[in-house]
Amino acid sequence: MKVLIVDDEPDVVKVLRMSFQAQEPTWEALAAYDGEEALAVFDKEQPDLVLLDIMMPEMSGFDVLKELRRFSDVPVIMLTAKEDEIDKVTGLNLGADDYITKPFGHLELLARVKAVLRRAQGMPLTHELPFTSGDIHIDFERRQVSVEGQPVSLTGTEYRLLYHLVRNAGQVLTHETLLARVWGREYTDEIDYLKVYISRLRNKLEKDPHGPQHVLTEYGVGYWFRKS
Repeated sequence: MKVLIVDDEPDVVKVLRMSFQAQEPTWEALAAYDGEEALAVFDKEQPDLVLLDIMMPEMSGFDVLKELRRFSDVPVIMLTAKEDEIDKVTGLNLGADDYITKPFGHLELLARVKAVLRRAQGMPLTHELPFTSGDIHIDFERRQVSVEGQPVSLTGTEYRLLYHLVRNAGQVLTHETLLARVWGREYTDEIDYLKVYISRLRNKLEKDPHGPQHVLTEYGVGYWFRKS
């Protein structure tokens, strides 16, 4: 397992590398101290996960994330000293998988890293019957999703969210239920995560993401998948 730590503060990088080496000695903790170096190390080493600081000079973490998402779905956790809701939503909309605010405990960070890696793997293959609703078809055995016969590429987290919605089609799942099932019990207050990923699903599955026909909102309660 390779983890790339990107932060312009050498002391932060040093402490995080030592923490990973102490807690997960089989993991390799790579380091980069600015955006350009981060992209170069990524190209060379192909890490399994990136810890990416937002507030860096010249090339911000957001800029690095935009570039990474042009060619990779590698899990990314944003690190920031700012507890700003706008920063969180911006990072998630750009494709970040999680977000943690400094200062944080090393056990908390390791738990987040492992949770993100689990989600990135998606749901395991199952022998459930295929699901069809309108122009959406899901083959659970192959973990394949298509719209109007055309394959749709989903991240691990997007697929997990869709899976729980369609397996409960016609029923409203509360925000807390979806967050616990998809992200984990420690995420049940992170409503912004859910809003961003619901928006991603609609953009990929709906003909009109602003007037969805499949992934529907029960305002103030949660979301549900229309059963046809």
